[in-house]
Amino acid sequence: MDDRQELLKLYDGLRVADVRDGLDTVMLHHIGTMAPEIRPLWRTRAYGFARTGRYVPYDGPNLDVAPEKYWEWVGWYYKEVCPYPFADGIQPGDFVVLDLSGLIVGLIGSNNTLGMTKAGMRGMVTNGGIRDTDEVILQRIPCWCVAPAQSMPQLRLKYESHEKPVSVGGVTVNPGDMVVADGDGVIVVPRDAARDVARWAREESDRDRKGRRKLYEDLGLPTDETVK
Repeated sequence: MDDRQELLKLYDGLRVADVRDGLDTVMLHHIGTMAPEIRPLWRTRAYGFARTGRYVPYDGPNLDVAPEKYWEWVGWYYKEVCPYPFADGIQPGDFVVLDLSGLIVGLIGSNNTLGMTKAGMRGMVTNGGIRDTDEVILQRIPCWCVAPAQSMPQLRLKYESHEKPVSVGGVTVNPGDMVVADGDGVIVVPRDAARDVARWAREESDRDRKGRRKLYEDLGLPTDETVK
């Protein structure tokens, strides 16, 4: 088993709350928790290795394109101004982290999330928006963002860099960091601390499951996956 697969296995089943406790146990109390406005599109869980991209506000000319040429121009814009190079190298187990400079713009939507999922993406988070949210939810693709978006990127965003550190939700995310996300939000574990954090998070998770399982039994509740 390679290092990536081993680390993924260590985080399997851990909640954001468990990981937060693991970070605290190794005295990283102020590291990792993204701002609460970054929320899931739907209640789910995902985790994986950060694959980062950064986009900044478009600052070029406000071009005037005839309607019959518009979609041809859109193709040019995506190729020359706002490409997606971070998506070309996605590996199984990656978690896409996109800094959109806080702009609620639909760089990501129902089509490209499917393509990235096909390549092995486990989830994605952005400090901007996601569009086609009804379809993204229907497709069951784990996504966290600030708000739904309507617009495409033309004359709004341009590509800056990928696989470099980014700042999302007040957290610096480096390529290869471990990202864990669920209904409590998103948390990021520095790669060099990932093993230790997973160890202590697992211990807390096991204690919690054991204690809640006893309470389930006392209350006559049917057991579920959270207490097994």
